[in-house]
Amino acid sequence: MKKLIAALLVGMTAATTAMAQNWPDKPVTLVVPFPAGGSTDSVARAVGPELAKKFNQTFTVDNKAGATGTIGASFVKRAAPDGSTFLVTSLGPLVIVPHLMKTMSYDALKDFDLITVAVQSANVLVVPSNSPHKSVADVIAYHKANPGKMSFGSAGNGSSDHLTAELFWQSTGTTGVHVPYKGGAPAIADLIGGQLDAEFPNINAVIQHIKAGKMRALAITSPKRSPLLPDVPTLEEAGVKNVDVFSWQAIVAPKGLPPAVREKAHAAFVAALNEPKVREQFTSIGFEIVGNTPAEFATFQQKEFARWKKVIEAGKITAE
Repeated sequence: MKKLIAALLVGMTAATTAMAQNWPDKPVTLVVPFPAGGSTDSVARAVGPELAKKFNQTFTVDNKAGATGTIGASFVKRAAPDGSTFLVTSLGPLVIVPHLMKTMSYDALKDFDLITVAVQSANVLVVPSNSPHKSVADVIAYHKANPGKMSFGSAGNGSSDHLTAELFWQSTGTTGVHVPYKGGAPAIADLIGGQLDAEFPNINAVIQHIKAGKMRALAITSPKRSPLLPDVPTLEEAGVKNVDVFSWQAIVAPKGLPPAVREKAHAAFVAALNEPKVREQFTSIGFEIVGNTPAEFATFQQKEFARWKKVIEAGKITAE
């Protein structure tokens, strides 16, 4: 019996090694749980061609949008863990949406094999160019004198910009008015037009408007200043602590991916992200390339999951 078990283990190891050596031996699908054109979609479409060139294999981007990213995530959860399907997603389906929806078709902490956090970008507190608020101190002073009056737009309930505003209010003991939109673009347009008082969009979504003078940046949510906005202070420099926030995009696979395949896929995705033209594409608009290990990703996910759970519960936020 011991010899049989040993033989089986040797056979399984050999099979796994062969699978890793051959990966990808068939077309690979990169599922994006959002519509084409957004930040998450851009990550998949940047790394896909690099991987196709490296392996002489087809890498196809498949946008399965809907239900705040859970349709695409659920599809990948059900896919075979053979290295032919990956989910390229924002933080939403992995650490935010599970706290917003009463029923979920997947467990964000258990149903995926984590590959890497691909990129991250800070959010930035912006106001219209003609706003009377010239600093974070001005915003806080107005909040305290006029509680529940200052409007903050967002890409929708539970979005990164919404939750950053909630965290800002909780950290400063103030309240504002959340105005959710169906996507970031209309919220940004209304801020530029003066229909909103403020917003916390991703820096990559508004850097061109800031530089064009269409809106004023008051602070950034990263621990350090952005090289794209060297004169804009961090929120901590402005006196607001514990609001270091990054929006991020990551790559995961269905649970059960053979370890050797995961190791090879991880190395390939990280290499693609660090190709000079890919790196420049993202860093030029405010992203940082992360490319961490699966173990580092797991620790990070646990921390982010707990953090946003606390913010969502304290703010009594729902998906509706």
